Amino acid sequence: MANVVETRNLTKIYRDFWGRKKKTALNALDLNIQKGEVFGLLGPNGSGKTTTIKLLLGLLFPTAGDALVFGEPAAKVEKNERIGYLPEESYLYRFLNAEETLDFYGRLFNLNPDVRRKRADELIERVGLKNDRKRILREYSKGMRQRIGLAQALINDPEFVILDEPTSGLDPEGTRWMKDLILDLKSKGKTILMCSHRLDDVQDVCDRIAILFNGDLQEQGAVDKLVEDQQKVMLQASGLQMSESLEKDLRAVIEKHGGKVVEYGHPSSTLEELFLRIIEESKARPGRRYLPPGQ
Repeated sequence: MANVVETRNLTKIYRDFWGRKKKTALNALDLNIQKGEVFGLLGPNGSGKTTTIKLLLGLLFPTAGDALVFGEPAAKVEKNERIGYLPEESYLYRFLNAEETLDFYGRLFNLNPDVRRKRADELIERVGLKNDRKRILREYSKGMRQRIGLAQALINDPEFVILDEPTSGLDPEGTRWMKDLILDLKSKGKTILMCSHRLDDVQDVCDRIAILFNGDLQEQGAVDKLVEDQQKVMLQASGLQMSESLEKDLRAVIEKHGGKVVEYGHPSSTLEELFLRIIEESKARPGRRYLPPGQ
């Protein structure tokens, strides 16, 4: 699969007025996001997630290394026409209504007036604001502002969508709607980068994740593989009832009683447990870094 995002030794160091090193926000990040996947970027506050997003959008320049988006340097502004971005806090003009907001952002992308109007109507319907399209944003709840913020991020029909805390402020129903929408975007071939502190949401929608801590990449891989408990084996069977003899020798007894092994493998913990374990290990072992298998 083609990489939509690729970083090589990406480093960002913040310095004070005198040029002295103040903080290493990102340290030699090697990352790739493949076309058509939902990728989760996780980490505590101050771990480098926002810095990574700003580097990918060209809002910051790296101290060292490279960031490529669509195969082009992230600093190339033109590539942002193919990107949709929902920040954690949507800084939308509060005296515009939903229609006016989407029309304004459509103009920024030089969309044809008819296309702008059609896209705005479709997105307002899609994010569930049809009955509130004429209300000014100042009257919106936080969840409603999150919905119109998402519509704004999709007005240009982007290939790559960056979502920073997309379920923030949403009730359980809205959270389920947001996750279904993310999966729908994936089914349409969109590539999504998602940052969230709600790890159950990440586990529900993400194909792969990366965990950052103090600017260092601590873990990267497929969600289902990372949350497997390699020390235990799980087996499911059908076509029989549990009995004492079955407990003694599971596989042999299943076959003896006319059943069959339906599934076996490693049972999973949760992404939350994995995340907390990685962070605790990182604190206990300063300098710990993720290395690809075989290195």
